[in-house]
Amino acid sequence: MARKSTKQKGKKPLFKRIAIIVGKLLLWFFIFSVIWVVAYRFINPPITFLMVQRNWERKADEKPAKIKKEWVKFEEISDNMKRAAVSAEDQLFLKHMGFDIKAIEKAYESNLKKGKKKIKGGSTISQQTAKNVFLWPGRSYVRKVFEAYFTLLIEVLWSKERILEVYLNVIEMGDGIYGAEAASQKYYGHSCRKMSRSEAALLAACFPNPLRWNPNKATQYIRHRQYLIMRNMRRLGPLDF
Repeated sequence: MARKSTKQKGKKPLFKRIAIIVGKLLLWFFIFSVIWVVAYRFINPPITFLMVQRNWERKADEKPAKIKKEWVKFEEISDNMKRAAVSAEDQLFLKHMGFDIKAIEKAYESNLKKGKKKIKGGSTISQQTAKNVFLWPGRSYVRKVFEAYFTLLIEVLWSKERILEVYLNVIEMGDGIYGAEAASQKYYGHSCRKMSRSEAALLAACFPNPLRWNPNKATQYIRHRQYLIMRNMRRLGPLDF
């Protein structure tokens, strides 16, 4: 009887064993993710999941692989490009800790009115950077949770300069074109270091749908977006990092 009771005491309930395993997995994920984010504070991300997916799509269409990108340091990117990105995508970028609650609420209300026909996003530059660098493309609640987690990590472990630098170097800006430098060379024939205010605003106007919108074939809608971004740039003034 004593042996049986000892064995029973030695056996942990199934739920407790599962909880221990889950706890260990979460701990290892936390450690790995922190190391990953800290590493990318100093190491430029060589590739993103979106780049891989786009090349799989090209392969399915029997097209050759295409990734055009060239990393440019934060201080070398034109101030016009930095200000255009902030003016177009996230005017409170320097003030929030990764999330613009009012923008999220507006996007939620807008999506309720429009139904599922058109989804409007409320993502900040920090959220977009976390999504582009650390996560897979797509829309799901699971991915949103991971996006929020990595957004908090980069806000805590990176500077605002590093977030914007990574954002402007990995963002998709055309078919197989990633980053401000590759886009500027493609559409304007010169480096993003020399980008003018109107050029930067026009490029930023195409950020929401770079596979559909092209700065060299700007529609009236894109020109109007460019005008609004340039107006916001004047109002925004210099970025005080």
